[in-house]
Amino acid sequence: MAKDVSVSPIVATVDDMAPEKSENIAHPDSTVFAAGADAALYAPIDDYEGRHRYDPSATWTPAEEHRLVRRLDLRITGWCCLMFFAMQLDRGNVSQALADGMLSDLGLTTDQYNTGMTLYYVCFLVAELPAQMISKRLGPDVWIPLQMVAWSAVACSQSALPPHRLSAFYATRALLGMLEGGFVPDAVLYLSYFYKGRELPARLAAFWAAYVATSIASAFFAYGILHMRGTDGWAAWRWLFVIEGALTAVIGVLSWFYLPASPVQTAKRASSSSWFTPREETILVNRILRDDPGKGRMHNRQGLNLRRLTTALRDYDLWPVYLLGLTWAVPSAPAGNYMTLNLKALGFNTFNTTLLTIPASVLFFLMLLLWTWLSEKGSNWREDGNVRLIFVFLGQVYMLPCLVALEVLPNNASPWSWYAVAVVLVGFPYVHPILVGFTSRNSGNIQTRTVSTALYNMAVQASSIISSNIYRAHDAPHYRTGNKVLLALNVWNMLLITFMFFYYPWRNRQKARAWDAMTSAQKDAYIAETVDTGAKRLDFRFAY
Repeated sequence: MAKDVSVSPIVATVDDMAPEKSENIAHPDSTVFAAGADAALYAPIDDYEGRHRYDPSATWTPAEEHRLVRRLDLRITGWCCLMFFAMQLDRGNVSQALADGMLSDLGLTTDQYNTGMTLYYVCFLVAELPAQMISKRLGPDVWIPLQMVAWSAVACSQSALPPHRLSAFYATRALLGMLEGGFVPDAVLYLSYFYKGRELPARLAAFWAAYVATSIASAFFAYGILHMRGTDGWAAWRWLFVIEGALTAVIGVLSWFYLPASPVQTAKRASSSSWFTPREETILVNRILRDDPGKGRMHNRQGLNLRRLTTALRDYDLWPVYLLGLTWAVPSAPAGNYMTLNLKALGFNTFNTTLLTIPASVLFFLMLLLWTWLSEKGSNWREDGNVRLIFVFLGQVYMLPCLVALEVLPNNASPWSWYAVAVVLVGFPYVHPILVGFTSRNSGNIQTRTVSTALYNMAVQASSIISSNIYRAHDAPHYRTGNKVLLALNVWNMLLITFMFFYYPWRNRQKARAWDAMTSAQKDAYIAETVDTGAKRLDFRFAY
């Protein structure tokens, strides 16, 4: 058993703890908090769950840290991916149910389906912030499993939807959105307890890769389940809802017993032994706090009061990313949402339609991993590592020729031509992990992060409402008017990203001028006495 490391007083400054080319490492990410102040002022609060492992004098080798991060990837990120896989089964199987004739069985029109999906997204985004507040109070390790079991019950109940009962369809869509709302920001908050800021986007990419893997796997599931039409007198889409909902419930129950609350609270309900030795816990705690001391300002069962909530809401520096969240994914979304219906309209049968969705999901999966990998490697191109918005911008450039093609293809073009363009468009570079990491990193502290990740995800869900109402029945099957709207939004996104790329360096220069004008004593006094929080602090620097 490794020897426990005791807490010792800090006498260094943040300058002293700057990155060094050394075998041992003991430094923060210097882009988070500005240099020149007494590092003792960044110590975590007494109630912080890892306070007993906090040691500013602790050192460790890169190899030790690398091994621990790989274990986190397997045990934490891997399980989060499994939970996301489960959520996407229940969230996305309605699209496969459409291929089996769910709308005709229930007597619903396309516009009524659109309304149901809008209700789902509205309830999903309305539930985001309350769910995040509950999660911060109970802990994601408790709240996420409860969510999963609850929404799986609603998912299963869709198998009993009666024909010509529009209210029942709307009710299940609304309940499902309400119960699933908050899962993504809850998971992001949870992952931030274990990973540094620069590590988070790659783990979020794996997280969303599970979402894409679900689209691929569920297509094969659906291919088998949809052959059950007529079994016990049920339509196959009813079996789809009940089987996949039951699978989610099982994963939710297992998550209750598995998920640890933090790196130092891994002795869980299913086992009384910890995952890590005391030395390993010391490394895990101190590497996180040196990367972002703001994570030590709250413990992981500490809820947010109204004052903290309103302070986070007023953080205007994050408003541009919320605004971008409303529109960045919209140009691609209708092609994905309507792929099964459009393939049916173009003459493909139910089973071919199900299988033809797979190439788009595979391309989406590969582009997600490639783009996140490029953004992570690209951080080495600049000394400050700020290349995130460049890759977000290039994602919009990728979509532009696809949108132009949808607009100019003649009506009598081959169905395969329309299909090929749709596949390329749906498989666009999904920059959501980059933007979630961007939001989390630029929040500055845990209370702001709790709110900001929820607000950003609410904006993304609102974008789903927008995208669900761009393609209208009167514009089918080629949606010429809708495609013009998508082109306009694509250009808007590029302009907004360009603004952000200039705005955040300008804000950093503003902060640096004020900070550099202070003496060391003034810097220490500022840190000790300031009421500024999160990104408002003068010693904080934005990543972009």
